[in-house]
Amino acid sequence: MTKALEKYYDRITNLKSEEMILNMGPQHPSTHGVLRLELITNGEIVVDVIPHLGYLHRCFEKHCESLTYPQIIPYTDRMDYMASMNNNHAFVMGVERMLGIDKEIPKRVEYIRVLVCELNRIASHLIAIGTYGIDIGAFTPFMWCFRDREHIMNMLEWASGARMLYNYIWVGGLFYDLPVGFEERCKEFIDYFKPKLVELDELLTQNRIFIDRTANVGVLPLDVAINYGVSGPMLRASGLKYDLRRVDEYSVYPEIEFDIPVGKGEMGSIGDCWDRYKVRVDEVVQSVRIIEQCLERLTKELKRDKEFDPRAKLPRKCTPKAQDFYVRAENPKGELGFYFIADGKREIPFRVKSRGPSFNNLSVLSEISRGAMVADVVAILGSIDIVLGEVDR
Repeated sequence: MTKALEKYYDRITNLKSEEMILNMGPQHPSTHGVLRLELITNGEIVVDVIPHLGYLHRCFEKHCESLTYPQIIPYTDRMDYMASMNNNHAFVMGVERMLGIDKEIPKRVEYIRVLVCELNRIASHLIAIGTYGIDIGAFTPFMWCFRDREHIMNMLEWASGARMLYNYIWVGGLFYDLPVGFEERCKEFIDYFKPKLVELDELLTQNRIFIDRTANVGVLPLDVAINYGVSGPMLRASGLKYDLRRVDEYSVYPEIEFDIPVGKGEMGSIGDCWDRYKVRVDEVVQSVRIIEQCLERLTKELKRDKEFDPRAKLPRKCTPKAQDFYVRAENPKGELGFYFIADGKREIPFRVKSRGPSFNNLSVLSEISRGAMVADVVAILGSIDIVLGEVDR
């Protein structure tokens, strides 16, 4: 028996007389999927939280042992299925670097990749913001966020043929160039979406009830966040300006201007639930800036050309040299990493280990829930923004 299991059984079998075990999930509307939280409570106060995983195991890493690199791409979609484009991008970048073709990718392809990834980032954050509102009792923001996300899904379906699981970014290029008129339609969406962000801010961000439910709740100190391997908006909400799009400068992000929002403790403490929510709202604004710059480049300097072939750089055979290689990217939920072991003989990787941000971010739940009310656990879990398909890889 492992030390973790020994500690768990010891904690459960030695409950104090005033303590009680309460199960939240796995069938619960606020666990954002099939997640079971075992709460140890003293009245309404949470003494400890023990997450139980394994209800939605995707077998991703096992699939990778018998599929070629291009065949794995559709399976990356199914990890964080709210941000499939970003999953595709991270995986494909790793394969391209192992093959040594990452510098040969055409600029138009790179800008299209960033464009669709940022659209998907907005869609993911709208899900996080909308479901967070409904977790706490605000129904209208949920409907507004889903209404606006629908426009993004329509555009990504137009580009890739799928609404959620895209398989659009391929090793060496793209499934297809953007459809004719896509840039214009995307610009129309941005013009429509900007005022909607202001409305959402007025409705939820400054709402007194929402602030009371989230400010000074689930405070995550920066040192704890770093020790637990927390990344993405959760880490930045604790005050650290750390974004892999700036740190690693992958793709064409170095050529694009955008800010990195961080938590400031405006309504409570730095790193509380309100800060985590606000960082995501601010990131949507920055993604809009990135999309506008991508559209400008794609319509002026990198115009559509009949001779342009987004599949021109696709390798005939994906057989990297024998190596161990780690690639990472800034996904909507944090650092998504892939650790490859290639034997240099086959198109099938010897091993692919995935580092999903939701898993690490969820691991800190026990730390920031102790001493909270049972009702606050819902607010804390919602502020983490997990997808169980990425937790149970």
